[in-house]
Amino acid sequence: MKRGIITVIIIAAAFAGIMFVLNKNKAKNEADTATVAIQNAAVAVRADTVQHRDVNAQYITNGVFAPKQEVVLSAETSGKVIRVLVQEGAFVKTGQTLAIIDGDKQNVNVSNAQAVYNNAEAEVARFESAFSTGGVTKQQLDQVKLQLENAKNNLKSAKLAASDVNITASFPGVVNSRSIEPGSYVSPGQQMFEIVNVSTLKLKINVDEKNIGQVKLGQNIKVQSTVLSDQTFNGVVTFIAPKADGSLNFPVELEIKNNASNDLKAGMYGTAYFGGDQAVQALVVPRNAFVGSISSNQIFVADNGKAVLKHVVSGRSFGDYIEIISGLEEGTVVITSGQINLLDGTPVEIIK
Repeated sequence: MKRGIITVIIIAAAFAGIMFVLNKNKAKNEADTATVAIQNAAVAVRADTVQHRDVNAQYITNGVFAPKQEVVLSAETSGKVIRVLVQEGAFVKTGQTLAIIDGDKQNVNVSNAQAVYNNAEAEVARFESAFSTGGVTKQQLDQVKLQLENAKNNLKSAKLAASDVNITASFPGVVNSRSIEPGSYVSPGQQMFEIVNVSTLKLKINVDEKNIGQVKLGQNIKVQSTVLSDQTFNGVVTFIAPKADGSLNFPVELEIKNNASNDLKAGMYGTAYFGGDQAVQALVVPRNAFVGSISSNQIFVADNGKAVLKHVVSGRSFGDYIEIISGLEEGTVVITSGQINLLDGTPVEIIK
């Protein structure tokens, strides 16, 4: 009996010792985990400083050159293509014949319409003579005159259809594409040629709301293409949209006269330079300091080891830098990367 009691006491003491050790280890582990959590709570970010910089005040924006004139010529009558008179890449003049469609059917229609018109004309002359002697009534005379008018209109329509067998250029330009060959059968509306005039081009660009005020109709703008970096072209502002798009940009169109060899091509990228090439001092931050887009006007600053969300008023764009009108002071440290992991008040660690 006494031995059993001793055994129970020993087991209880061992169990109590085990529990003591486990609790001690648990407390140590929790303390270590808390320490690691504190160390790892700070989000690694990169930063820059708000400061006054000498920046180029010139506003630069890019667009794509488009032809001032382009048209797709389609068949207006059905028939077989007899001749194709131009190749792709050929320069054509206004009114030049590009292709000829078999007009036998149209010519037959003209002959038939002409015969009907001649007969109606003779009928009117006969009825007018009979009317003068009382042989026909005024109503009968009016009916044959109406028939003559209808015959005249049908003849005119037949002649127009017959003239449609000649496909002609509506303005001077270059044959950009040709989709027919001699012997092809075409139907009304079928595409035959695409004519493009690149002697004058349009450059379609977007100007943000902070710079649209300096753009005026008729203004001369320096234009360049990266493909023709050694040449400079003059652009004239011909259109300014009265309404901005969803990104607060205003579509603007410039008209550019090509050089003698038409080196500028539709589809090339072009760059427009607004304002003079002059340096000014401005309070700026890097473009990538903004949360999301520049239009959000939100920037995280690093303050006492924490990220603080600031609302600012942004100004002009200077390439990689954006002017700050209000909301930040010179010397403020702004976060330029890692913003996706931040909330207002998140601990941060600035890395190089």
